[in-house]
Amino acid sequence: MTNTALPARLTDLTQSLRSRAKVLFPGVAVSVIVAVTAQFLAEHYATPAMLLALLLGIAVSFLGEEGRTVPGVAFSARTLLRLGVALLGVRVSMMVLAGLGLPLILLTAGGVVATIAFGLLIARFFGHGWRFALLTAGSVAICGASAAMAIAAILPRDGKSEQRLIFTVMGVTVLSTIAMIAYPILARFMEFDHIQAGVFLGGTIHDVAQVVGAGFSISEETGDTATLVKLIRVSMLAPVVLVASLVIRARLEAPADGKQPPLLPGFVIGFIVLAGLNSFGLIPAALSEFLSTCSRWLLLIAIAAVGMKSNLKQVLSVGGAAIAFLVVETLFIAGLILAGIQLLT
Repeated sequence: MTNTALPARLTDLTQSLRSRAKVLFPGVAVSVIVAVTAQFLAEHYATPAMLLALLLGIAVSFLGEEGRTVPGVAFSARTLLRLGVALLGVRVSMMVLAGLGLPLILLTAGGVVATIAFGLLIARFFGHGWRFALLTAGSVAICGASAAMAIAAILPRDGKSEQRLIFTVMGVTVLSTIAMIAYPILARFMEFDHIQAGVFLGGTIHDVAQVVGAGFSISEETGDTATLVKLIRVSMLAPVVLVASLVIRARLEAPADGKQPPLLPGFVIGFIVLAGLNSFGLIPAALSEFLSTCSRWLLLIAIAAVGMKSNLKQVLSVGGAAIAFLVVETLFIAGLILAGIQLLT
């Protein structure tokens, strides 16, 4: 009886997976096509791929509203997003970051915490609630669009969830691109040496790609320092998401069915495990590079899907106060890191 039951279960599981894949394939395929197109355009026109994927997704948003593509688009925007965030853990190596020294680590990590606290404190003056504040401040403080998507995954959903995420991704990407051009000029004006410039760029610019671009535009030493400092901020993603998840879980009322969200989101566990393995050198460099590339592509596909699920009119209705809020948060972390550099030197 047992010998025949196992093959039958495996057959049922295989059929279930095939039928599920058949349902998801159209939407996932469209999301992949949009992401690949965005990457192609980004390489040829020197524009952030994340921003292009989001805009292209919005342009074909009708594909995410009805028809066969809907399940796959939803899967890409949620499941692939979480997998991409989990794989970000391979970028983190505590052993390498420890070499930067305690004062620099405390300055950078303190800047992350202070920026998030600042955003939560001033949100009401701009007419926004804690969800928008945590989303924008977290993305500014940690790693731009990637952080925004990670934080959005643990926020309670409401009618404006997609609108907030899309605005934040667009906003931090544009501001990060502006900073990539403006901040190296400011670093020269401040007469920073190569290390100071790297600390400033890595501690303030939102997205990793723009940090690298800005740093190496000054010198190789500045680029290396900026990248390492940026990785301190990236390593803060898991603690921030974990603490936010626990606070949100404690504040929310129990659902009617009695089921609470998981104490620790699965993608955060994945991030921590991969970061730990990479920190102890247990992930070969080639595999780490491969997983990092996979993470980038998964996030690109996910943001394309988020764009396809969006409504452009709703995104544009966010208003000038939201833009000002994001700019103020950006200026806050820049001022904080500048002050810290002056104190440390």
